[in-house]
Amino acid sequence: LNHAMVRQIAAALAVWSGDDAVRAVVITGAGERGLCAGGDIVSIYHDAKDGGTGSREFWREEYILNAAIANYGKPYVAIMDGIVMGGGVGVSAHGSVRIVTERSMIGMPETGIGFVPDVGGTYLLARTPGELGTHIALTTARLSAGDAIACGFADHFIPSERIGQFLDALSTTTVQDALAQFTEPAPASELLAQQGWIDAAYSADSVTDIVARLRGSGIPEAEKAAEQVRSKSPTACAVTLKSLRRARQAGSLEEVLDDEFRVSVACLSSPDLVEGIRAQVVDKDRNPQWSPATIEEVDDAQVDAFFAPLGDLELGLTAPQKQH
Repeated sequence: LNHAMVRQIAAALAVWSGDDAVRAVVITGAGERGLCAGGDIVSIYHDAKDGGTGSREFWREEYILNAAIANYGKPYVAIMDGIVMGGGVGVSAHGSVRIVTERSMIGMPETGIGFVPDVGGTYLLARTPGELGTHIALTTARLSAGDAIACGFADHFIPSERIGQFLDALSTTTVQDALAQFTEPAPASELLAQQGWIDAAYSADSVTDIVARLRGSGIPEAEKAAEQVRSKSPTACAVTLKSLRRARQAGSLEEVLDDEFRVSVACLSSPDLVEGIRAQVVDKDRNPQWSPATIEEVDDAQVDAFFAPLGDLELGLTAPQKQH
């Protein structure tokens, strides 16, 4: 997902909003792999090394689009088949009709590249049952169809082999009638079944304490999760935890997007974003050298700085807060 695509989607939605001939909008992925593997992070890598202004303006328009999708006046049907990551979640999971299949693999992989969940992802993650969203964000866990529905990222399950027929039906019947005809019970969520140890560990107030609880639980899955968290950017994990706690208190998606924009812009000045993208998709050595290198070294004041207001550069989806 790149800047030009965001502009094309936003422009199309605006035109179709006022076109009485359009009853519903459907978003699908081109090709066989999935809906969308996320933002064009190689472009962000080069831009961040060059000052980051291009990425900032990309995120500005992308987050405005995420809010527009959430508030769209017509059914917005997202076919979340195959891979749906990061920015792909942003153009699907805020829609009014979100469909997953047995091929769905949904995730927010940001902490693995020194970034923080964005595109309204922290809003969705903060509203999952218990602390499932904290686990998903800090470990970059992948969600199956059943997980996605249990976590509020999707609504309906349709087998992938019937998606074509479902889309054909939309041209002759209403969205609700087509859903009634093609949806099936979703597979059970394996993640939901593990909520006990997840809630016990991830309710801690710091990433250090979360990892300690995971390691001390005696549960193999929890111990594996601890190692996954420790492999991510320590700074990104600490900022993500604070972002999720703030998103849980927020009154609207727009308020969360404003907060995420501040954090994303701050990430452009953090060494971990460039280093994380380098290690994952540029050099592909999968061996990022995070700075600081451990969660114990992350400073609270450094984390707080990611949330500083941006003045004239604010996203501004919500009215400026009055100073008390």
